[in-house]
Amino acid sequence: MMSRSYTNLLDLASGNFPVMGREKKRLPRVMTVPGVISELDDDQANSVSSDVPSSVIQDRVIIVANQLPVKAKRRPDNKGWSFSWDEDSLLLQLKDGLPEEMEVLYVGSLRVEIDLTEQDDVSQLLLDKFKCVPAFLPNDILNKFYHGFCKQHLWPLFHYMLPFSANHGGRFDRSLWEAYVAANKIFSQRVIEILNPEDDYVWIHDYHLMVLPTFLRRRFNRLRMGFFLHSPFPSSEIYRTLPVREEILKALLNSDLIGFHTFDYARHFLSCCSRMLGLEYQSKRGYIGLEYYGRTVGIKIMPVGIHMGQIESVLRLADKEWRVGELRQQFEGKTVLLGVDDMDIFKGVNLKLLAMEQLLKQHPKWQGRAVLVQIANPARGRGKDLEEIQAEISASCERINKTFGRPGYEPIVFIDRPISLSERTAYYTIAECVVVTAVRDGMNLTPYEYIVSRQGDSGSESSSELSGPKKSMLVVSEFIGCSPSLSGAIRVNPWNVEATAEAMNEAISMNDSEKQLRHEKHYRYVSTHDVAYWSRSFFQDMERTCKDHFRRRCWGIGLSFGFRVVALDPNFRKLSIDAIESAYIRSKHRAILLDYDGTVMPQTSINKSPSDEVISIINMLCSDDKNTVFVVSGRGKDSLGKWFSPCKKLGIAAEHGYFMRWRAEEPWKTIGQSNDFGWVQMAEPVMNLYTESTDGSHIETKESALVWHHRDADPGFGSTQAKEMLDHLESVLANEPVAVKRGQSIVEVKPQGVSKGLVAEKIFAAMAEGGKQADFVLCIGDDRSDEDMFEIIGDATTSGVLSSNSSVFACTVGQKPSKAKYYLDDTIEVINMLEALADASDPSPSPRIEEGFSP
Repeated sequence: MMSRSYTNLLDLASGNFPVMGREKKRLPRVMTVPGVISELDDDQANSVSSDVPSSVIQDRVIIVANQLPVKAKRRPDNKGWSFSWDEDSLLLQLKDGLPEEMEVLYVGSLRVEIDLTEQDDVSQLLLDKFKCVPAFLPNDILNKFYHGFCKQHLWPLFHYMLPFSANHGGRFDRSLWEAYVAANKIFSQRVIEILNPEDDYVWIHDYHLMVLPTFLRRRFNRLRMGFFLHSPFPSSEIYRTLPVREEILKALLNSDLIGFHTFDYARHFLSCCSRMLGLEYQSKRGYIGLEYYGRTVGIKIMPVGIHMGQIESVLRLADKEWRVGELRQQFEGKTVLLGVDDMDIFKGVNLKLLAMEQLLKQHPKWQGRAVLVQIANPARGRGKDLEEIQAEISASCERINKTFGRPGYEPIVFIDRPISLSERTAYYTIAECVVVTAVRDGMNLTPYEYIVSRQGDSGSESSSELSGPKKSMLVVSEFIGCSPSLSGAIRVNPWNVEATAEAMNEAISMNDSEKQLRHEKHYRYVSTHDVAYWSRSFFQDMERTCKDHFRRRCWGIGLSFGFRVVALDPNFRKLSIDAIESAYIRSKHRAILLDYDGTVMPQTSINKSPSDEVISIINMLCSDDKNTVFVVSGRGKDSLGKWFSPCKKLGIAAEHGYFMRWRAEEPWKTIGQSNDFGWVQMAEPVMNLYTESTDGSHIETKESALVWHHRDADPGFGSTQAKEMLDHLESVLANEPVAVKRGQSIVEVKPQGVSKGLVAEKIFAAMAEGGKQADFVLCIGDDRSDEDMFEIIGDATTSGVLSSNSSVFACTVGQKPSKAKYYLDDTIEVINMLEALADASDPSPSPRIEEGFSP
């Protein structure tokens, strides 16, 4: 089921023009690519990208969220709807930080149900007057999507609540996940209707739409897209319990920039990517990035702020609307502690009440004087857990007021009705301290609003009593997103009721000068880090992250939520067997350099010895006297020599080139600068130390090198230990003739001057000295050590080692960033290509120049 406007759009896009009853302005800029889109079903991962420049120069941003920033009301005559902006919506407020000339469009759902017959008219009205595009979700999908998957699975899990039993949290229901995916797909269809992929940015908000990036990326490979999560992101130990954990992670990684409020949330996300997907992140010049199939996915850490202008304008109205003076009179002689929380199970309201009760017990002087005003905003969710917490709160309020109350004094004033920002601001103005005891909260802007309200407005009568030095105090849970930003607040563990009570006592007992200093520090931060600052910062980072989108070659691979975009340099392309075979046949002197593991031998293979097929192909290549064939590997010489003993004419460079021989009958020679291995006695004890303390790690001892492997260790701990070991070894071996390097899950110590690149140089030089300068070079490898060869080959023509007419094919295995200019997908393609060259080889002997061939 979809909206009629979307169905009409399909008709138009496919050329089926319906009879037009009345002309309506359609949603603008459906497509910029010449041709006809026959269907818009996301089951087909069609890439829409165009080299035709867009006719629209100005950038736009499409902001996508679960709900549009508009309020809807039925007209009094019950005919149609009237709409107005929701001034409290963050989506509306963030416009202040975007470039002034930038057009902003919104895609989201409405809080009210719109009848199917009215959806077209409402869509057009919202587009024309508000630049909003509503996503209409059928009731069955809406309930399962929002109240089901979002509120029963994601929301509790992201707030560290595990479904321990069917009665506590509930079991995973795959139909709810299917509804979540279906809802995200409907949102994507609405975005696609208005999207111009070459000019627009898309900014997606919050956990309701975490798989939306995949739907959009499947359509538009180069789309500039950011995502911001407004809830906590849990630790990997919690997140990994989610049955669809990898689908959501991979979907988020289809964004260009992913934003979080705090480093903790970002760290947990990065840890999940590391542990579940094997991805590592890097920090470059202060920016954190994840390499993902050639794309760098940026990680943004920036807590959102409040809208300063909105709060200040409300402050100017507070006296007129809510008579702050009356509130002061009501609480005259009392010290007011204030709580403002949504009514849900994670806000810790009952813990706050228990702390207030403890305060009155431990410090009887506050009995009759201290009042906790607790404002409870209406619940957004529903369920048994919420009903239980509401009953518990009600019982606590009744008990505390009964125990400590007296005529004219109630220690707990509980307000459980919806209140406006104006009324809330009035309470902020008279409160001596704000207490936030949420057990888990993504951000929580209550402390920010309180600080600005206490600062007051210079032109307002409501600030007359505060015309002297401004002061405020905060007691905040350490488990909320704003806590790291409020360094002057008293941070508490809300589960520790006694400690929270002491913190509340300290806050209201503190001398005024200290309160003033803390307030000034907080106000300075809150006023400069407002919502405009946040959105400006996020958008600038999105621009920076996306700046090379149209320079790179992109294509999509993978099915369903395994879909991802591979982005590579424009010159990086697949090695064509026909092209290389043609160059191979034309050439006279060929150098063929092959890595072993991951190149001619699959990494996953348990039996590491080469197959009969590989031996046969290499022998055929070696039998052509025009060819100089080498296996260049990090493996030891004994195993390589044994495996390739049938290949009499094959050259082998073992241990990255420390040992080298040109033929089977020749002795091994070392090409290291030093044969002094005294450093082993210094390095081995250090490696043993880390091996003993790192479960899953081991040391590989080679003749020329020591390698510490941590692939089977905990990813985070293994990586930390590897960094520490690298520093330790560099310090211990500072004066030794060795190089210490980190690789993929390894730390290696080997003699200086040993690398696969030097092997390539040596082979080219020896061929040139023997009168056989290579005019054809094929070099294939799959890992970091092979990049040294690719680099040398790239420089060889300019340095004169190879002639400028040489055909050079540096090829990596797998589609990934590399110094090679070609790639093959896997070892099967490598062997097929080598077999084609072997078939084209000339096995007939010809005069051979031997001099200079043995280094």
